[in-house]
Amino acid sequence: MTDTKENVPRGVRPNLPKRPAMDGDAWEQIQAEQEKMKEREFVRFSVFKVDPAWRRLSPEERATHKDEFESVVAGRVRKMMIYSYALVGTRGDADFLLWQAARDMGQLHDLASALNQTGLGGYLSLAHSYFAMTKRSIYLNRYEQEYVQTYGGAEVLDSARVAINPQGSEYLFVYPMAKIRDWYKLPHEDRQRMMDEHIRVGHQWPDVKLNTTYSYGLDDQEFVVAFESDHPGRFLDLLMALRLTEASAYTLFDVPAFTGLARSMRDTLDSVG
Repeated sequence: MTDTKENVPRGVRPNLPKRPAMDGDAWEQIQAEQEKMKEREFVRFSVFKVDPAWRRLSPEERATHKDEFESVVAGRVRKMMIYSYALVGTRGDADFLLWQAARDMGQLHDLASALNQTGLGGYLSLAHSYFAMTKRSIYLNRYEQEYVQTYGGAEVLDSARVAINPQGSEYLFVYPMAKIRDWYKLPHEDRQRMMDEHIRVGHQWPDVKLNTTYSYGLDDQEFVVAFESDHPGRFLDLLMALRLTEASAYTLFDVPAFTGLARSMRDTLDSVG
């Protein structure tokens, strides 16, 4: 018997009416917003734990695994951002972290798939994973006006805000976070006032660079924040000061926290075993 469904395109349910079409103005606005979205980046923090059994392999086999893993990463760095950080000595439940960013979500998928298929991939577990996107903050930042004046316009600022631009610092500090729902019930003016204080405190530590990404609906957290600094003590003091701000009372969670040492991919793997 001939299957009458074999010529139906995947995902199409026959004999159902089509949805009403959007009017032209609405569709043009949506297309304009979609075009802007192309500049934003998908960001992933992958935190790996290596099975201790891997360290019991011969040095030669481990070296082969490292070569293969490193080659997979090196083959993609021209198309997407990949930075490696060692967690050995700072976390008990993880060994290294990969900070990735790409405008095409498929590139993150392809990298993860390729790493899974390596020899080392068979000994890796994903201890933690945080997925997010870049976007402009909804809160005004008076310090951004200085940026606009210095670097030549709001468009330059927009581009800077939607692209991850690591500073090459010695350390990376990462944690997911979310606000309590009462935060979103506050008038925007109240939230802006509290964020003004938060931003003002942050700018007292100009040597600590903040990268904020957004996860609403994409992952379990609402934000993933990544701080870069050459001095862990400076970061610690900044976080203590931020705990004293009014906005801090509206934090639901901001753990687990990761302290990574910036290392090449090979040095990162060598630190594991």
